[in-house]
Amino acid sequence: MTDAFAAFESHIFDTGTVQIHYRRGGSGPPVLLLHGFPETHLMWHRIAPLLARDFTLICPDLRGYGDSGCPDSAPDHGPYSKRALAGDMLALMQSLDFTLFAIAGHDRGGRVAYRLALDHPGRVSHIAVLDILPTLTVWDRADARLARAFWPWTLLAQEPPLPETVLTACAGAVVDAALAGWGSVPSVFPPELRAAYIAQLKHPAHAHAICEEYRAAATLDVAHDENDRRAGKQIGCPLLCLWAKDGPLDAWYAAAGGPLALWRDWAKDVRGMAVPGGHFFPEALPEETARQLRDFLLPA
Repeated sequence: MTDAFAAFESHIFDTGTVQIHYRRGGSGPPVLLLHGFPETHLMWHRIAPLLARDFTLICPDLRGYGDSGCPDSAPDHGPYSKRALAGDMLALMQSLDFTLFAIAGHDRGGRVAYRLALDHPGRVSHIAVLDILPTLTVWDRADARLARAFWPWTLLAQEPPLPETVLTACAGAVVDAALAGWGSVPSVFPPELRAAYIAQLKHPAHAHAICEEYRAAATLDVAHDENDRRAGKQIGCPLLCLWAKDGPLDAWYAAAGGPLALWRDWAKDVRGMAVPGGHFFPEALPEETARQLRDFLLPA
């Protein structure tokens, strides 16, 4: 797994607020790849070598995750809102002289991606969101199925120190529950990858930062989405939505027209499809995921 990034350079970028660790590799149009929970940039280890043939890839750890920093939070959780995380990513790409770039985000990274596209529309050429719906949409339609299946949404949003204690004391169980419990096959995750994910949850500062990000998702992120909906704001660039076949997005929202219909409330140009492999399909089916991203991002 470590050989997957052998051709990538590792860097630290200081935004002035937080140090962001990222890897850079490949050549061609710039693409920002954003990870989700409980992962780091390492989730792209099977896809990055495939996409690097056609794109310059920037693979960061979001603030609070991996080898990036964990700045102090605030009572409103603002430093861990998707707006703050998107600001980190914009500053990073600006520092690399990428004034226009594409983004692909999985899970939490997809939420950072669409917030960046809404807040800075002139900077994003294409956006791909992998196995997510907008945060406001999810909370508006939340029910017992969400609470049971996607337990981090409710557990990690609780007041400290309960969720931090769970993460640090039971990091292995948390990672295994996520990797095995959301429709993916655990064998697709190499042991060193699992170990890296466990290590970040065991670290008290990272555990607190990750919980703060989930608290922001239950409060401030919702407010930001609500403000955009009231203003009629939409994502103007092409949006690709890929989601897990037979997973929650595939089943729970059928009466509303499915993920594509729900994303069309937020974006003008939406396309996409369900793919097999469970929630972590980028690891389970890297060739298919890379093909879908390449076909979307490259001109015909």
